[in-house]
Amino acid sequence: MCDDTTKLNKSKLGTKQYWDQFYELEKKNFEENPEDTGECWFADNDAEANMVEFLMENVGQHRISQNCSILDLGTGNGHLLFQIFEEGFQGKLVGVDYSEHSVQFANEILKNKYNGDTHLSFHTADIFDHSWAPGQFDVVLDKGTLDAIALSGLALEGGKTVVEAYSSVIESLLPPNGVFLITSCNFTQDELIKIIESDNLKVWNTIEYPVFEFGGVKGTTICSVAFKMQ
Repeated sequence: MCDDTTKLNKSKLGTKQYWDQFYELEKKNFEENPEDTGECWFADNDAEANMVEFLMENVGQHRISQNCSILDLGTGNGHLLFQIFEEGFQGKLVGVDYSEHSVQFANEILKNKYNGDTHLSFHTADIFDHSWAPGQFDVVLDKGTLDAIALSGLALEGGKTVVEAYSSVIESLLPPNGVFLITSCNFTQDELIKIIESDNLKVWNTIEYPVFEFGGVKGTTICSVAFKMQ
């Protein structure tokens, strides 16, 4: 039997304690230097810029518009949402994270650099908590969040792992024709599709990244896949 390559080993990067400490430090650095808005994950691969460009290029497709509502899962310092806002997206832009310190940091940036613009908001949330009911959004984003979730090794009631339950969470957040755009460095494109695709969520598009070849095997260090809700 082949190993399930969608299962990753546990790591401190999958713990809330790690991210609380990380964003507590980033918030402190920002308070000392307002120009330091924290780390942009996957910057070496231009993943964030590619995700924003993907949305811009697909305005008018499905539910993507300049006024669409967007939810960023595992928002961290909010960098991705801030970039989307700066590109002229004026709908409801919401970031959620289970780290209170990351949400405090994102809100501090919002207050100091964006004058507390009401299009943007950041909230603490456990997306696997059944009491969490934020409603539906035209677009849902994930930049490295599933990667971190997969490193937690956590299981939910009923024995499902958080990775196995992830697709159902996404389905609950999207209306018909809603779009889910995810970027990962821990999973291949095929693995992401295996985890996310369901009867209700279907692959719609992908973002192309430079391909490398090692030992006769071709691949990329990162992948982004867009799914559409049926």
